[in-house]
Amino acid sequence: MYTFDSRVRYSETDENGNLSLESLIDYMQDCTNFQSEDLGVGLEYHRQKNIMWVLNFWQIVIDEYPAMGENITVGTQAFGFEKMFGHRNFLVTHQGEPEHRIAIANSLWVLMDLKKGRPMIVTPEIGDVYGVHEPLPMDYASRKIKVPKDGGKECDPFLVQEYHLDTNHHMNNGQYVRMARAALEREITVRELRVEYRKQAMLGDQITPVIYETEEYCMVSLNGEDGKPYAVVQLFER
Repeated sequence: MYTFDSRVRYSETDENGNLSLESLIDYMQDCTNFQSEDLGVGLEYHRQKNIMWVLNFWQIVIDEYPAMGENITVGTQAFGFEKMFGHRNFLVTHQGEPEHRIAIANSLWVLMDLKKGRPMIVTPEIGDVYGVHEPLPMDYASRKIKVPKDGGKECDPFLVQEYHLDTNHHMNNGQYVRMARAALEREITVRELRVEYRKQAMLGDQITPVIYETEEYCMVSLNGEDGKPYAVVQLFER
């Protein structure tokens, strides 16, 4: 497993002084990008090849939210490639205590051919550099999240701004989660997060959050003007 060590910064904490959910997601995204850079298949490689890995699904289980100043280790590993998909785990632990888990994640990525604007097969040249490891032990959820047909509460729409974008020129994966949580009328402590990304939101796109709440979870469908979701965010409360 590829890992890097860090210390929870004040700028990464919530109002309680603990690592925020969005910052935890940022750590995981940073980890996979650091691994790619160190393996020589980072941003410049992808620009030259006109390819891009796009996140299709997150499942993150959070055991605890470390406090500001705590030392942590963030790790990632690929555990399979099939057709245009790449499967990847993440693991966050207390630094020097690999058995003391903070969070674990399952994710599914799609390799895109930017010239053709569609998914492409993961070739050995692209996939083999990461290796394939045994999947980490966790309760793996389906990558498809079913949105209820009715009963949702529609919120005020917002426009995608420049500060929402990443180097791929679409809204960063963590921003969908931030917007979904902002739409909720109450603050919740999330023990498990699932996100299905269905299409990429670009600069100027209008997104309308629609909230569905049950006894088991809160769900926010981030819909475009056509009523179809850019992403579906499912939050299980601690």
